[in-house]
Amino acid sequence: MALALFYHLTRSGPEPTVAQLLLRASGQGWRVMVRGTDPGRLAALDDRLWTDPADGFLPHGLEGGPCDADQPVLLGAGAIANAARGLMLLDGAEADLVEVQGLERLWVIFDGADAGAVEGARGLWRRITDAGLRAQYWSEEDGRWAMKMEKGAG
Repeated sequence: MALALFYHLTRSGPEPTVAQLLLRASGQGWRVMVRGTDPGRLAALDDRLWTDPADGFLPHGLEGGPCDADQPVLLGAGAIANAARGLMLLDGAEADLVEVQGLERLWVIFDGADAGAVEGARGLWRRITDAGLRAQYWSEEDGRWAMKMEKGAG
């Protein structure tokens, strides 16, 4: 059953947060799909993943290449095409409950300065927890990530 992790950005941008979370997921041996709605953000993330961490890179690809199914991390706007166990949502990207229930992890990264993004994340939180899935809300308001709320099966 999926665990949904909501990351409320108030200090850092999405690229460093996503890179950090992807490194952890990769360390678990998980494939991840990063779904976004902004092609510019996905391109910036692609560039960052080639250079971070400083001693290497995180193997990944942009959706639409010949090897999408082989990518440990796939960046795009479409359906999961790399047998991912985790899905990361950026910039208001969506996932339906059937899709989420088949995953190990869902990460929802949203900008705390964007009222629309906050409201969208709240709506997704309600849909996920109303469906009986476990969800955690994380905030960096004090300069460090801290879990502020947990709800659902456990």
